Amino acid sequence: MTIEDMLSGFARATLMTSATPTERLDRLSDQLGLDLWIKRDDLTGLSFGGNKTRQLEFYLGEAQQQKADTILITGAVQSNFVRSAAAAAAKLGMDAVLQLEERVPGMGADYYRSGNVLLAGLLGAEHLHYPTGEDEIGADNALHERADQLKAEGRKPYVIHLGIDHPPLGALGYVAAAAELMTQISDFEAAVVPSGSGSTHGGFLAGLRLAGQSAPVYGICVRRDQHQQHVRMQQVLGRLADMLGFDPVLVMDDIQTWDGALAPGYGQIGPATRNALTLMARSEGIFLDPVYSAKTFAGLLGLLEQGVLQQGQKVILLHTGGQPALFGYQDELLSP
Repeated sequence: MTIEDMLSGFARATLMTSATPTERLDRLSDQLGLDLWIKRDDLTGLSFGGNKTRQLEFYLGEAQQQKADTILITGAVQSNFVRSAAAAAAKLGMDAVLQLEERVPGMGADYYRSGNVLLAGLLGAEHLHYPTGEDEIGADNALHERADQLKAEGRKPYVIHLGIDHPPLGALGYVAAAAELMTQISDFEAAVVPSGSGSTHGGFLAGLRLAGQSAPVYGICVRRDQHQQHVRMQQVLGRLADMLGFDPVLVMDDIQTWDGALAPGYGQIGPATRNALTLMARSEGIFLDPVYSAKTFAGLLGLLEQGVLQQGQKVILLHTGGQPALFGYQDELLSP
């Protein structure tokens, strides 16, 4: 059974404008001694692009199937997911309720009014506040309380859950992305991707294995340490295997997580992240975001320094977008 056949049983909204390009980074390849390629999922098309567009095709597909008129989702204040969800809802004629968590301490005023917050406001989304940043079950319960209020008003809400105990529908978008990549370039020797909720990392790893590509996929931790993230990835991939009907043995031994660029924590810019962000911009004219894609590139640089990635290898870096968040980090990026 092909990947396309596996995905055909799931409802899917059309949000992608086209396949995203895969291009060689010539200057960085020379500087780093790699054959370095980048999958440009910052160019997915909707609302400044980003990886969440692929995930939302399946969440919003199910929402449409249920005839929902409002979607509800939780994320950090500068979450690309909630901004993309608000845009997808607007495109499909739905309302959006965005619950913003306090995940990143000590941020200034720009963090709360610029970047993704500004864009979500322009999209007309309703904003809720959740005071805790590490309480997925509590955040989901709070969304369901708002969903119950909407039901009492005659609305039809659809909740995109944050917690790990729900089917990872978003991961299907990255199973499809892996299949797309294989039509563009298939002879790479390693891939480097962000690992947060686990949907992008898990879907991409499963998609490559289902397509017959055995290259290692390094998941760069952006929220949890590598041990916590490894456990989360086991859960995500187990549920994904159940959804698609493949043997989880295909992927379980291939989970690789690395947290060397995580410090000082989620959404915070350490030296490795800052260096990666500026190196990409000044070498290739490509902007990364401080939360996901810059840490992912920092992870690639760390893996190369440690000898996990070898000189001369053909490596794919997944760019998951998120550039609007840069404007919420002006103080951090402009400080010496």
